[in-house]
Amino acid sequence: MMKIGSSNDPQAVKAQYSTSKGLDTRITFHDMYSTNKQGYGLWLVSNYDIQEGMDVLELGCGTGSMWLGHDGLIAKCGRLVLSDLSEGMLETAKGNLGEKANVEYRTEDIQDISFDDATFDVVIANSMLYHVPDLDKALREVRRVLKKGGVFYCATFGENNFTDKLAEWFLLSGEEFNPNHNFTLQNGAEKLHKSFGHVTPMFYEDSFHITKAEDLMTYLRSLSSLKAVLDIPEQKIKDILKAHTDGGAIDLPKEYGMFICR
Repeated sequence: MMKIGSSNDPQAVKAQYSTSKGLDTRITFHDMYSTNKQGYGLWLVSNYDIQEGMDVLELGCGTGSMWLGHDGLIAKCGRLVLSDLSEGMLETAKGNLGEKANVEYRTEDIQDISFDDATFDVVIANSMLYHVPDLDKALREVRRVLKKGGVFYCATFGENNFTDKLAEWFLLSGEEFNPNHNFTLQNGAEKLHKSFGHVTPMFYEDSFHITKAEDLMTYLRSLSSLKAVLDIPEQKIKDILKAHTDGGAIDLPKEYGMFICR
């Protein structure tokens, strides 16, 4: 049974992403302290094969930040539909990207996509499949709206990530630390193969090199999986982080990547 407030409870997810504040905090932190300066978003886009006139659907577009600075790629699309469950996120995306003749902003649920069969050449779903209650249904829906020969790009994280390392440092387990491993780099391919014949994993090499512990503490407050850290006295949090500081910085692993499905 799914727990209320769990990482794939629809109401909890909707509340978490009702505005872009927490997501903006996480994006800024990754931009500041990631060691791979290409940037995860740029890497994702570099793997997309979007040809002139293609119809593209992004599910869970968030703030639309992935498309910023890619006006040429947007212009290539015959139709680009940016969708999200959260109207607040869509408003932010529209503010970031503006009105364009070939761009639509729509509320969509990946489990019940409103478009007809074989509508899109490309479907994108980044960092959101692990929140979906009925993942098998969602993937069937993605397959349904893809044209013959279409491609599904989906990004996620791995099970050996910085959150797992932080939980180890703060001695969190059980109810205190319940990481979302519903769809990861380790188990994602098996789940995708139920709907797609060809699934190719891609891995993004990266890590954190954090020079201000205060920024890490702010970041921790935005992570639902590490909320238990906030119950620890602030001085103890600082002492634990200091114990893992070397040469004035805190180093943490990152495990991110994507699947290309045909």
